[in-house]
Amino acid sequence: MSDGIDSFRFASSSHAGELLSKVGYLPSAEISSALFLADRLKKPILVEGPAGTGKTELAKSAAKALGARLIRLQCHEGIDESKALYEWNYKKQLLHIQADKKSGSWKEVESSIFSEEFLLERPLLQAIRAQDQVVLLIDEVDRVEIETEALLLEVLSDYQISIPELGTVVANQIPLVFLTSNNTRELSEALKRRCLFLFLDYPDRDREMEIVLSKVPGVSETLAESVVTFVASLRELDLKKRPSISETLDWAMTLVNLGLEEIDEATAKSTLNVLLKYRADIAKASKSILSS
Repeated sequence: MSDGIDSFRFASSSHAGELLSKVGYLPSAEISSALFLADRLKKPILVEGPAGTGKTELAKSAAKALGARLIRLQCHEGIDESKALYEWNYKKQLLHIQADKKSGSWKEVESSIFSEEFLLERPLLQAIRAQDQVVLLIDEVDRVEIETEALLLEVLSDYQISIPELGTVVANQIPLVFLTSNNTRELSEALKRRCLFLFLDYPDRDREMEIVLSKVPGVSETLAESVVTFVASLRELDLKKRPSISETLDWAMTLVNLGLEEIDEATAKSTLNVLLKYRADIAKASKSILSS
């Protein structure tokens, strides 16, 4: 990939923000700056924050804004090299061995089965070998074991992957990389050093108002303000899971579909299940509504 200015995705931080806004993602100055710097420094962005604050949506929106292909690695406990990097198509290799066992030496058969024809690309290798522009999303990286982080280090340091049978695969281009974390465990210093850091918290009331008004058809400014104010009060409670931005939008859409312009106690209590997903949280919120 060329280091010239023509290879840059964003001309400035404001340009990055404009592109995101055009696809419906309302970025803060910090988000726009992080995208611009990640592109210029060729570094991944580690996006941390509570669940439901738009971390995954940021990567999806960046891909959409750039007209790039999104490649997603959904992390989970127990994920290994075969799911993240690559694996060999063992069934196809076995059939090939059985077909060729009477022709040629074992050395020839072995060299043929460890070739491109039998290689199954997983998300990280797909992103490294992509000829088109891609955005790589490594989602919920904090869910993998510490040992598994080592699989990411070579990719994020040098944008290359070593395959013993084929050699080192070097990136055709430097993908725009996002790693998201709900901070359920501390990530290694080695991984953090390779990334720019971006923390996404719940938005302030003005920004959440802007999000609701732009995303919910038919919502009035009065109702949007009431929704955002009520959700903000719930987030101040000691809940197992505070309402996310997407749940705020769902609740606003619910109230619009009910034809409501105001939120009274009965409406709030009867629709809490849209905002809250644990029985104890609903009970705590109901008690708070009664006492307010």
